[in-house]
Amino acid sequence: MRNRDSLIRLHRFQVDEKRRKLAELELMLQEFRARERELEAQVLAEQEKAGISDVAHFAYPMFAKSVIRRRQNILNSIEDIEHQLGVAKEELASAFRELKKYELIEDNRKRRHRKEAIRIEQAELDEVALGIHRRG
Repeated sequence: MRNRDSLIRLHRFQVDEKRRKLAELELMLQEFRARERELEAQVLAEQEKAGISDVAHFAYPMFAKSVIRRRQNILNSIEDIEHQLGVAKEELASAFRELKKYELIEDNRKRRHRKEAIRIEQAELDEVALGIHRRG
């Protein structure tokens, strides 16, 4: 009994940890996407200021080029986080399935014990009723 409860608590803890990890990744992804939008706006503003939008142009602003590189790094990071997010979702689903498996096993065990207790109680009541009927 105690081992099953400990096992269920362990799996609940694992599910909670996976949920926290997933939430952290989602937050990071939101932050990176916001940063990417900011960098895109900076590039557009710099291009507008310089009047040049062709990156290959000799007079293209160096600041815009560096922002484009940073933005590309952010996009690569976003892609990596999205991959990690997919893996984390699968891990959470797997951990949740494991938890549910152990909870169902425990629920079934408790249900069997309740049925057995009711059966024993009913047998005792039947015995009492039979005894009363024999005396009467």
